[in-house]
Amino acid sequence: MLPLLDAEYRQATLDDTYRTLRAHWNEMTLKMQRLEEENNRIFIEAYGLEDELTPDVPLKEITLTCNPYYRYGDNKSDAELEALLLADTMKEFISYAVGCMFGRYSLDKPGLILANQGETYEDYCRLVPGSSFPADEDNAIPVLDGDWFSDDIVMRFRKFLRVVFGEEKYEENLRFIEKALGKDLRQYFLKDFYNDHVRRYKKRPIYWMFSSPDGSFNVLIYMHRYRPDTASIVLNEYLREYQVKLSSYMESLRRKEGNPDLSKGEKVKALKELDKLRKTQDILATYERDVLFPLANQRIEIDLDDGVKVNYPKFGTALKKVPGLEAKE
Repeated sequence: MLPLLDAEYRQATLDDTYRTLRAHWNEMTLKMQRLEEENNRIFIEAYGLEDELTPDVPLKEITLTCNPYYRYGDNKSDAELEALLLADTMKEFISYAVGCMFGRYSLDKPGLILANQGETYEDYCRLVPGSSFPADEDNAIPVLDGDWFSDDIVMRFRKFLRVVFGEEKYEENLRFIEKALGKDLRQYFLKDFYNDHVRRYKKRPIYWMFSSPDGSFNVLIYMHRYRPDTASIVLNEYLREYQVKLSSYMESLRRKEGNPDLSKGEKVKALKELDKLRKTQDILATYERDVLFPLANQRIEIDLDDGVKVNYPKFGTALKKVPGLEAKE
């Protein structure tokens, strides 16, 4: 279970929960420091080294990941260290939420849930009946620049936050996360989440990102739930549907050009956006024709025992490039 969700630290808000957890982490760090210093004193006294050694142990040498002096080095101010620890803790919270979205974890049951090749949504329902936050049914979660789909990753995270901490403090909790990240939640998912995930799993991601060359279309899947028809689901249920939605939105922009109630500035803005979306549609059409459609027809099989390094490249340019994937384990 994620420490933030441990009942021992849970408070009414995410802010208060983090403060309680942070106090516990600080206590652990100082206790470990005291123990190491006491061990040093015993050693120094036993060998008569009082004039040569000191029992003092700097905080940066207390090897706990919850200790920011060790985790980030001691060349930063206390405020900078605390900001880094808070941001990373929120990123871990988000990562856990995504794990719950895919059924890797569950709010209702400890440990791994779906972690074997070929496990399905039906397996999840059997293992976690009546889940308070059910896994995504088709193992495909869009990561886009707006609320284009009801199971969009931001929409799902918002629901996760409401389930975990309740509706009453939802807005306050969301603001706390975004302040810690230093950016809007959607921008984090669009720009940073996958890179953070790749780093967390040391260039061997367990969530794979189908992504168009310009990054305008992204769908996340969980490799343990991959099936030969997964690429077809991404193609038919998301890419093609997204193109339809974009076309409809583009038509609404065209109508603005002839709307007498709009200012010249508003019309110019609409035309600029329309031009941008035309280019996006061209890129998506090429991605569909040359990359995703042929891939979907291949119905590729994977074997998790071969590892990410072997399986990920099978999908070529359909997936977001992972720099360093080819490196030795």
